Amino acid sequence: MSTPLSSGARAVPADAQKVTAGMRWMLLAAGVLVFLAGVPLFIGTEQTDRYFAWTVRPPITAAFLGAAYWASCVLELGAARQATWVRARVAVPAVLIFTCLTLLVTLINLDRFHFLSPLLIARLVTWAWLAIYVAVPLMLGVLLVRQIRAPGADPPRAARSPGWMRATGWLQAAVLLMAGSLLLTDPGVASWMWPWMLTALTGRATGAWLIGLGVGVLHASIENDLDRARVGFATFVAMGVLQLIALARYREALQWARPVSWIYALVVLSILGVGLAGLLLGNRSRSIRHY
Repeated sequence: MSTPLSSGARAVPADAQKVTAGMRWMLLAAGVLVFLAGVPLFIGTEQTDRYFAWTVRPPITAAFLGAAYWASCVLELGAARQATWVRARVAVPAVLIFTCLTLLVTLINLDRFHFLSPLLIARLVTWAWLAIYVAVPLMLGVLLVRQIRAPGADPPRAARSPGWMRATGWLQAAVLLMAGSLLLTDPGVASWMWPWMLTALTGRATGAWLIGLGVGVLHASIENDLDRARVGFATFVAMGVLQLIALARYREALQWARPVSWIYALVVLSILGVGLAGLLLGNRSRSIRHY
């Protein structure tokens, strides 16, 4: 009987470094957690005062964050299914950096969280949020060290990324990391840099996501291999589609007369385009190699 890993395992050398059991379970658990976090944000966008760790306004911000959490679910569950570390590791630095930054954002803005809410569900979600963002970075960091020390080597690159894709990736990473760093350190820049209103808390939370995504894009470009970055490409597609859905739902929240709104839409479309191209080119390369 085949397993979800068997298709990937057949094509890799026996001496390739495998994903450790601890890392696999961590990625699976993280995938479930980010899916659950995305439910009240992407679906219950206007009820975050009741069902989320803090009140997110306006609703488009909740939809943006929910889309990011659900795209991260694709990243983590996809990485957990890989047999070899070289095909899974594109997920881990981005997740580790994002969770560390989100813990920092949480600690800076504790007074905005629902620890004292009259609603039991809001208090439970808030304490669970804090516990998760304290535990996950610590556990993931320890597991990453163990994973790096695990025996095995990287198999050779099977299908290098086209030059245009790497150049686009470098540009996307630069934009995402710069914008994320500005929002994280000075949320006030959102008044001119972001296409809709952000508070200090949501600005920093958005900045953490942009940095995490930027690290993921940068990592995929450095890997320079369509197979190694396949999980990342699937995540780009999910992120692009979900963010476009969020834009369609709340298009009136954007000031389309401002160039920044169109720049934002173009960045989302570029992420979706690179993701689709990466998956298509990767499938074509696999077909040629297996022919």
